[in-house]
Amino acid sequence: MNKTGKYEFIAEPFHCDFSGRMFLGHLGNQMLNAADFHSTDRGFGMKYLMTIKRSWVLSRLAIEMTEMPEQYERFSVETWVESAMRYFTSRNFQVTGSDGHVYGYGRSIWAMIDTESRQPTDIFSIENGAINKWIVDDKPCPIEKGGRVKMSENTEFVRVIDINYNDIDINGHVNSVKYIEHVLDLWDIAWYREHRLKRFEIAYVAEAHQGDKLSFYREQTAENEYCVRLVKTIPSTQTETEVCRCKAVFAQILKSEILKS
Repeated sequence: MNKTGKYEFIAEPFHCDFSGRMFLGHLGNQMLNAADFHSTDRGFGMKYLMTIKRSWVLSRLAIEMTEMPEQYERFSVETWVESAMRYFTSRNFQVTGSDGHVYGYGRSIWAMIDTESRQPTDIFSIENGAINKWIVDDKPCPIEKGGRVKMSENTEFVRVIDINYNDIDINGHVNSVKYIEHVLDLWDIAWYREHRLKRFEIAYVAEAHQGDKLSFYREQTAENEYCVRLVKTIPSTQTETEVCRCKAVFAQILKSEILKS
């Protein structure tokens, strides 16, 4: 079995926005699917981990795209483990079209937790460090790693939302991709008619659960660059905790591109 895994998907119409291209959230889901397929085939995936009360949780994700797959188009997500340490492992992604051209790349950091204590656990304890034999440290991923998202105190409060049933995943907390979708909803369709999302970074800090409320604070940090901080409020105690931070980098869509679309 190859150290890298490559999995084919299709850009289904109901996973695409008004422009006929995939939502970033749905592409993120397919990246996470590819990660699960790859790890499961090699003996350290969620299917096995759940039997020993372990689980993978996403710590950081950075996605950088030159364009997004169009509706009905078949595309592939290739993924591989770049490195592994005791408590964290890095995994990369490459998204290619059916003709082989590259749409973009992704970088991610994962932790393994004990599902009862919710604390990090030793990755190398699984099958005597089996993950080590699947590391690919010589395959390039030509995008920057996700860095620390720095924000000042001059942030704009944008909105607060309730966390509901559809936000929660198999681990009992808000699904990693749901945060991305909620953040990208901070801009309206008029914005997306003139801008495309070039790069998105998210760093997860704490878990949020059904019944919590999420507050969104946004700050423009450069031209077409915004940082967003998400804070959860637990209604029963009114305590606030930062849940994650994101950075969204947009590119202006040329008039010729708008006319073409």
